[in-house]
Amino acid sequence: MVTSKIRLDRIASSTRNARLGAEVLIGPEIVAEEGRILAVRIGSDKAVYNQVEDPTGRLIRLRSGDVLAGVLGARRALRGYEGEVPGTLSPGDAIEVLNLGGVLGRCTAGNPDLGPPFTAEVLGSVLTFPKTGDRVGHPASIREHAVPKSDTLMDGPPIVAVVGTCMDAGKTVAAGEVIRGLSRSGLRVAGVKLTGVSLRRDALAMLDAGAVEALTFTDAGVVSTDDEAALPTAFGLLNELTRSCNPEVVVAEFGDGILGEYGVARLLENPALVARIAAIVCCAPDQVGAWGAVEILRTNFNLAPTVISGPATDNEVGCRFIRNHLDLPAANARTGDGALAAITREAL
Repeated sequence: MVTSKIRLDRIASSTRNARLGAEVLIGPEIVAEEGRILAVRIGSDKAVYNQVEDPTGRLIRLRSGDVLAGVLGARRALRGYEGEVPGTLSPGDAIEVLNLGGVLGRCTAGNPDLGPPFTAEVLGSVLTFPKTGDRVGHPASIREHAVPKSDTLMDGPPIVAVVGTCMDAGKTVAAGEVIRGLSRSGLRVAGVKLTGVSLRRDALAMLDAGAVEALTFTDAGVVSTDDEAALPTAFGLLNELTRSCNPEVVVAEFGDGILGEYGVARLLENPALVARIAAIVCCAPDQVGAWGAVEILRTNFNLAPTVISGPATDNEVGCRFIRNHLDLPAANARTGDGALAAITREAL
């Protein structure tokens, strides 16, 4: 296999497990499967949705000609791009950048707010040399150095589940506010994002809020969760947090919506996981979304939300509806008044 050395202009956060340096070796043999790391050259400029997150979580603009290390994966975002891993790939083929985390795939549906995705030319597979002195490189994958998945869930601390109607429903803000409040009350809190598509910033927001540790499914070598991957990935992450940092409570964000395609339903219907859930923060954008989420949680999963948050609680109109028609407390995560964390702490 002919290899060549290349200097990367941008290293996407989705590659974080591989711990890439600025200079890498690439090869022409491409394994077209989720998690494989490619070097690509960006082919155009964009005015919107034109950044990529690096492994530290910093957003950096992508420009035409930039050489990017990203990861093959799928995306199924209501308010973003939809895309899949192509069946085959060779150097010179075109591929698209599907999200800010540098997930690479064949775009199958766009979004009018974002414009067309970045198109890039595939340069080759980034190679890894797992054995000391190994002279033959292998196509790199984010499964290297990953938190192991598990078929069983260990005994561990209670979980605060943060769920929502869809992406951008306020889940990350709510999770951060709960972590902040519980940490300031003296609890040792860990954070985890269990489902979604690869992006580092949500875990960093949890750490900024006071979590002693924060993991995402990408730490377990998963680019994009689905019905098959969600449960063993979640078990592995929760087990790792129990072992590594001995938290008193775990705040778990379930990315995407409870009816989305990232495997949230698989988690909510699992008895072992549900037995650990002590409180459910449900985020919704409006009154209809709040009503629907409560109905689905109760009807499909026999679960009752502890509190409603998200944009539906941005003012008294939504809060009054939630109290009067859903018989649930409403607490906004953006006001910083501590109500959301206080309700959660009472449930714990």
